[in-house]
Amino acid sequence: MPTITVNKQQLFDLLGKNYTQDEFDELTFQFGVEIDEDTTEEALKLGEEPEFKIDIGANRYDLLCIEGIAQSLNEYLGRAETPKYTTVPATTKLIIDKSTEEVRPYAAAAILRGITFTEKNYASFIALQDKLHSNICRNRSLVAIGTHDIDTVEGPFHYNGLAPKDIKFIPLNQTEEFTADKLIEFYKTPEQKNNIGRFVHIIEDFPIYPVISDNNGVVCSLPPLINSEHSKISLDTRNVLIECTATDKTKLEIVLNQMVAMFSRYCDKPFSIEPVEIVSEHNGQSRTTPNVNVRHMDASIKYINSALGLEQSAEDIGKCLKKLSLHSTPSTEDSDVLHVEIPITRPDVLHPCDIMEDAAIGYGYDNLPKGEKLSNANFIASALPINKISDIFRIASSQASWVEVLPLTLCSHDENFKFLRVEDDNTKAVKLANPKTLEYQVVRTTLLPGILKTVKENRKHTLPIKVFETGDVVFKNLAVERKASNERHWGAVYVGKNSGFEIIQGLLGKLMQTFRTNWIADYGAASNSRGYWIEQDDSLTTYFPGRGAKVMFRAKEGAEPQAIGHLGVLHPEVMGNFDIPYAASYVELNAEVFL
Repeated sequence: MPTITVNKQQLFDLLGKNYTQDEFDELTFQFGVEIDEDTTEEALKLGEEPEFKIDIGANRYDLLCIEGIAQSLNEYLGRAETPKYTTVPATTKLIIDKSTEEVRPYAAAAILRGITFTEKNYASFIALQDKLHSNICRNRSLVAIGTHDIDTVEGPFHYNGLAPKDIKFIPLNQTEEFTADKLIEFYKTPEQKNNIGRFVHIIEDFPIYPVISDNNGVVCSLPPLINSEHSKISLDTRNVLIECTATDKTKLEIVLNQMVAMFSRYCDKPFSIEPVEIVSEHNGQSRTTPNVNVRHMDASIKYINSALGLEQSAEDIGKCLKKLSLHSTPSTEDSDVLHVEIPITRPDVLHPCDIMEDAAIGYGYDNLPKGEKLSNANFIASALPINKISDIFRIASSQASWVEVLPLTLCSHDENFKFLRVEDDNTKAVKLANPKTLEYQVVRTTLLPGILKTVKENRKHTLPIKVFETGDVVFKNLAVERKASNERHWGAVYVGKNSGFEIIQGLLGKLMQTFRTNWIADYGAASNSRGYWIEQDDSLTTYFPGRGAKVMFRAKEGAEPQAIGHLGVLHPEVMGNFDIPYAASYVELNAEVFL
């Protein structure tokens, strides 16, 4: 949870009232933030101005500066309206070169014309960048912000990837010109390693570095490290170019929106923003940023009332939402639907439940009815059905003298495919976009890699080794919102001097017996009873040729049989890939078919 420091009297001036300690504690608590520290007593002793240290929700990026806190609290108190952000025609371009795809592919920009800085709002402008960098930007690894006095440079601007030795400029607060490779070495020195040096790892291993320059080739910034001394802003700056580069396009847009939303209030025409045309001819993603249009989302009035135990009308709910910067209108087509407008300052509103939560804050949690009016449900926890099934697998396996293991869900790409002699067709595995190590690249699609890695680390254990796992695997699923689905599996391996296929098949029989599922010896066309059987399947390349089979299951009499798993003798090459010098047999089932 981020903590921001604001000047106490400045905040009270913006709120139009000097609050007592208890009054302000109550206001912030009802709004949903918390005073971590009030430095009044200590500050008065030192002759300094008192400050508040305020804990902010991690997803409320609009509250990371005094401007955002004051605006939101004033709206909550009914003292201010939500700003209407406007744009003027774009006159500047930022041209993105294809070379940036390798290192930092996304960029966006905006211009604040006629801005007036004072010492306080200038300090807040710098502080907001630092807070965003350490929060949503993940220490500049996802997004980096650069600010420039646009009157010192000339557009259009260019975003390129260049060899480090080809980038020359004087970095901010320096007097000497550096090439980018020399600058990296400079920031890795002991004096700088806890400052800009903290970020050099983000780009130092790339053959090219991202750089933003103006139309004359003057370097403006070397993201995500440092801006240029040439284009630095000051209290006298009147026109500011804000540019952001990123590896995450969604966070890029959020960060730029927060910067312009908070500080466009200081422009000659408040809340007016000049967009920049982003030209990406190489990938067809040319656009104009920022997009200050409100988002729209529908919420159910019945859902909000039932969740809060209220019987409010659409107008009453709208009054509560307005306190949290959300504006709503009742649907003319459906009396249960509320059309809600979400401003650019509220990227945290992602689902109707977020709207319901804001309605609760606007109404006041202390004012919500207690007891039966809130809900007629009994809030008694119980295990999910799939977890009950998992426990049955665990108990039955342990009764058969198998030991449970709990490997990690992530594994390397090779462990999930190449080591198992399986080709990756790019339709099943969910892959990490930014894996930190080669060991964690994909979410497993089978339990086998984790089980074999466990056996590998215990291969000096007395033979035979008999272990099992009941856990989730993950598959791509484009039909659902999150584009991936979990599936509960059970798997067991027998490792010894011989393969022990008959032992692993016996364990399968034990499990099926536990689920009251009979073995069907004659599974031909004449058979249609409930039960299971195995069929040889030579397409299972993880197993020794002729020693792999799929497990077939008919859930009820007359139903179509389905493959619910596989078993067999693991191929010697698979065992060698995991450095296990023994034979083994393995079985894996989809546990969800028993629900």
